[in-house]
Amino acid sequence: MKIRVDAEECIGCGLCIDACPEVFEWDDEGKARAIKEEVPAGEEECAREQIEVCPTEAIEEL
Repeated sequence: MKIRVDAEECIGCGLCIDACPEVFEWDDEGKARAIKEEVPAGEEECAREQIEVCPTEAIEEL
């Protein structure tokens, strides 16, 4: 599974980072970003949940 965070859409609420710290981290602008495009094994379900709950729909599966 591959994902990305659209920095233009991200508001920096941090929900995804709190829920999936193995998948998401802060960038230099205070926005979320995927640590790696490829989601680590065992973290797919968490990543998919964040796609659904992101308030700005900034996270997408590639």
